[in-house]
Amino acid sequence: MFAVHFLNKLIPEVEYGDFGAMLAVVIFLPTIPLQMVFAQQTAKALASRQEGELAGMIRLVWLWTFGLWLTAALVALCWQRQILTHWQIASPLALWLTLPILLFSLWLPMFSGVLQGQQNFLWLGWMNILGAVFRVGIAGLFVFLVARNAASMMTGVLLGVTAMAVVGIWQTRMLWSLPAQPFDWRSLLAQVIPLTLGFGAIQFFFTADTLYVKAYFSREDAAFYVSAGTLSRALMWLVLPLATVMFPKIVHSVARSEKSNLLGVVMLGTAVLAVGGALGLCLVGPLLIKLVYTKNYVQVASQVLPWYAWAMVPLALAYALVNNLLARSNFRIVPVLVVLAVAYGFALTQFHDSLVMVLKTLGVFNLLLLGVCAWFSFKRPSASAKLRRDEKSKV
Repeated sequence: MFAVHFLNKLIPEVEYGDFGAMLAVVIFLPTIPLQMVFAQQTAKALASRQEGELAGMIRLVWLWTFGLWLTAALVALCWQRQILTHWQIASPLALWLTLPILLFSLWLPMFSGVLQGQQNFLWLGWMNILGAVFRVGIAGLFVFLVARNAASMMTGVLLGVTAMAVVGIWQTRMLWSLPAQPFDWRSLLAQVIPLTLGFGAIQFFFTADTLYVKAYFSREDAAFYVSAGTLSRALMWLVLPLATVMFPKIVHSVARSEKSNLLGVVMLGTAVLAVGGALGLCLVGPLLIKLVYTKNYVQVASQVLPWYAWAMVPLALAYALVNNLLARSNFRIVPVLVVLAVAYGFALTQFHDSLVMVLKTLGVFNLLLLGVCAWFSFKRPSASAKLRRDEKSKV
């Protein structure tokens, strides 16, 4: 997935900034909440033998996501000029290519979540590998042979995410093609809404800064920021598989009233990988920027890279804790996550004097996020809470 950014050396900085902005729009979709909802529902359905209800839910959400995308796509095309002006994008072709990417990016987390809930990590991994191969291969082909611009790179992204969606749909067909059975809407929404809000808040912390930078800074500064963000977010992609494996296992163990000590292992692995990765970026970051990007990126990107790298460390640790809490249906943290995300979004509108200031704001709120997650994860339950939990377990 990262290799596509090597192509920035062949396109102008402003075009790479446009590519980064369009990619941020795709990343900003609620893919993490969708995937975790389907991972949770799949793991729970398999543990309780309710595959028919799961099949009905998959097909219904599949239809609704297409309807929502179609509505949003028509609105985007009607307001095309305003969107291009606001995001400082030169060619409408990049926007047009982004629209089908958004559709497949909405479907992808559904079937990724089903694979995750099935604990079918073999095909979950191959799906990502094949998507990456298509992404960089097609993008490189179009950049070399067609045009050296953001649209060519977005073409690679489109075919990559299409390949991933096709693999996910095919590998999960034995579940979603089952005869649908009715399911309890109220019970489902009681699980889905907090999962969506909780993981949506986490995703906002993960992606919002790039969109704000694109709105408040020049196209060149946005390109430099995207380069540092691409390297730093690699820390998150490095540790995400740990939480990905942990989540369905904990859901499964909770559904069967089994004990699990996975959190300690995942937290240790996440801390070692994230801190080690941040140290590595601080030491060899300028060399990586020279290797991946052109010399124009080195000065600005090298200045913001250490701030960006260390801001990702508490976010990575918080993400592991949130996975554990929400897998156990501990939804009391969700309102706090939402409030914190709203406060972070408001803070970015006030503190954006420089790229470093944006990252300082991100770092402060990520530390607050980690503190909140740690408090909810490790605080001892009160006597009344223990009594309610014991009564619930007896029922």
